[in-house]
Amino acid sequence: MFRRVFLGAAAALTLSAATALAADTKPAIVFDIGGKFDKSFNESMFNGSEKFKAETGIDYGSFEIANEAQREQAIRNFADQGYSPIIAAGFAQAAAVEKVAKEYPDLNFAIVDMVVDLPNVQSIVFKEHEGSYLVGLLAGMASKSGKVGFVGGMDIPLIRKFGCGYAQGVKAARADATIFQNMTGDTGAAWNDPVKGGEITKGQMAQGADVVYAAAGATGLGVLQAAADGGALSIGVDANQNYLHPGKVLTSMLKRVDVAVYNVMKSGKEGTFKPGILSLGLAEDGVGYAMDDNNKPLVTAEMQAAAEKAKADIISGAIKVHDYTTDNSCPVQ
Repeated sequence: MFRRVFLGAAAALTLSAATALAADTKPAIVFDIGGKFDKSFNESMFNGSEKFKAETGIDYGSFEIANEAQREQAIRNFADQGYSPIIAAGFAQAAAVEKVAKEYPDLNFAIVDMVVDLPNVQSIVFKEHEGSYLVGLLAGMASKSGKVGFVGGMDIPLIRKFGCGYAQGVKAARADATIFQNMTGDTGAAWNDPVKGGEITKGQMAQGADVVYAAAGATGLGVLQAAADGGALSIGVDANQNYLHPGKVLTSMLKRVDVAVYNVMKSGKEGTFKPGILSLGLAEDGVGYAMDDNNKPLVTAEMQAAAEKAKADIISGAIKVHDYTTDNSCPVQ
């Protein structure tokens, strides 16, 4: 169960936010819908924050929004209290970050998964298509039926970017593969609906899919559960989710938002914060695939060698992975 914290007056936020322990930095983070324990995107950001706290002894302000209307209010309340840098989780917070950052030019802000072009904002984006290609390659090699699935969260170009990269990787391993792609919805609720994620997964498995990739936030927990219950393999996303169903999660597409958040907080402490766009892909170790004892029996030496070769070829430019967000199309389906 996800803990919900409802935004009230600024005083209430002050109570829920942690108090900074050092005068030189007061970082804060605003988690998006799904909460900081979604075992995916938000939780990865939480882990980065906790690492900063553990290493520096400096606490940070935090808030978990319960609905879309709270985004601007949460960011503004942190700004009113002088927190900086203020980190916003997810593309949906872009408008709120832009508005508040303009009003507080002396404070620093950061946003993950969207670009806000202001002199006091760092925009952190990822090359999710590159990491998705690698897990798609592994899916294509692991599939016995030649049919695999993809379950996305909110139907937006960013999630289509995951799906397109995945499809390219699958086809690279198995040109005749069939790929089922479904999105969970077109509102923010699509990130936090494990039941629907499970239902979609069952539908894909009924059509023959034996590997299903989830890129849907907390909704993906339902995907992984349904796949495990139905005898299929799943692929996690953002954080390493292999441990959730040991031996049944083929791998997880890592998106190192934990490292990004840690670095933003650290730069705030050290006075080295830099605005602008930071784009992280395979070359920058910003994305990748997870290997551990939980999935080691599922990934053969041949499969891992193929993934490592593809990784090197993507970094060198020998393999071009299509970025759906550049023209909203995908060369393979």
